[in-house]
Amino acid sequence: MPWWMLLVVIGICFSAYMTLRSAKEEKEVETAIIEKEGQVYMDRIQEEREKKQQVVNV
Repeated sequence: MPWWMLLVVIGICFSAYMTLRSAKEEKEVETAIIEKEGQVYMDRIQEEREKKQQVVNV
């Protein structure tokens, strides 16, 4: 087997590894963004509940 074929195989393996690594990182970033947006939504809901509770108590 010629030496350049070995380099091609190594390149393919490296490319696959980098693809999987970047996909994992993107998924982690996406999950963090979704959790942050969800927390903002839950905070808004909590504020509305507190406002309604204050109106009921008055």
